Amino acid sequence: MAQPTIKDVAKLAGVSISTVSRVMNDSKPVSPEARRKVLDAINKLDFKPNELARSLVMKKSNLIGVIVEDIGIEYMDQLIRGVEEIGHLYKYDIILSSTYGDDNALENAIEFLSTKQVEGIVVISENISAEVLVKLRDNKTPFILLDKFHDFKKLNTVKIDYLNEQYKLIEYLNSLGHENIAYVTKKDHDYLSDIKIEGYKKFMEKKNLEPIIIEARGNSSDDGYNIGEEVISQVKSKNLSAISFINDQVAVGFIAYCYDNGIKVPDDFSVVGFGDSEISRVYRPKLTTVSIPNYDIGAICIRALIKRIRGEEDILENNWILDAQLISRDSTKSR
Repeated sequence: MAQPTIKDVAKLAGVSISTVSRVMNDSKPVSPEARRKVLDAINKLDFKPNELARSLVMKKSNLIGVIVEDIGIEYMDQLIRGVEEIGHLYKYDIILSSTYGDDNALENAIEFLSTKQVEGIVVISENISAEVLVKLRDNKTPFILLDKFHDFKKLNTVKIDYLNEQYKLIEYLNSLGHENIAYVTKKDHDYLSDIKIEGYKKFMEKKNLEPIIIEARGNSSDDGYNIGEEVISQVKSKNLSAISFINDQVAVGFIAYCYDNGIKVPDDFSVVGFGDSEISRVYRPKLTTVSIPNYDIGAICIRALIKRIRGEEDILENNWILDAQLISRDSTKSR
């Protein structure tokens, strides 16, 4: 049996289609008698409106599109959780799409979400191109970009002051008595790696200490392990007592190298990471690191986007800067 239509409801209720629409959408006044007839007809026919058609007419779907580079990237799931849970509080559902770093997939996702009449889009990326950014703007759908690896001057977002957080991390090491502190970054620099190097250098220069920067091949645990011999060489030649790593994965990889070579952390020197990833909490020694409030970033992002959709005050007139939290664990100790 075919699903009943709005025309069937109007016929059974003895009213016009526009009256049925007004009752369903509560858009214009309808007499109590007409309302009762329409509601009775809807119940009798078990009528369920076509939500897509309804959203086309009302221009309101209560849908937010979320495009992520890869849901398998650890911090992205917390961002998504913040977006989804706060979105639900505002009666919005999300449609999730992954691009795996492919620009064509990202462009296709934007077009797909447009066909679903989403009211806004959140893009969580690590490597968005200028061309795709232009496409997002041309799409005319309100959007917010979360991309910690780039700094887009004309796009306000929710973010962390990575320079200041790295500065505070080195300041903490110094408060434990460490002065000869090295920083391990990656060879292929980007905005995020450069800004954290700047934070490290800023503190070292303030204290008239020598910055010592070592470059790993990448930012994985394997890269941390493979840079081990070079780091230990610097430890000996520069009398290093502490090493700060670009992220937790590289730090943990280096600690594994130390373990395999009879070197004790933190007895021989202190080690810190950045990010508070799961591995930092389960590896031994547990890693001192910086915890990024990814859930809060997602939550504030979706709230800002919904306000933008509704034409209310734009709370992202400037970048919204959140504080991170230094987590002191077993990989550091006083000198």
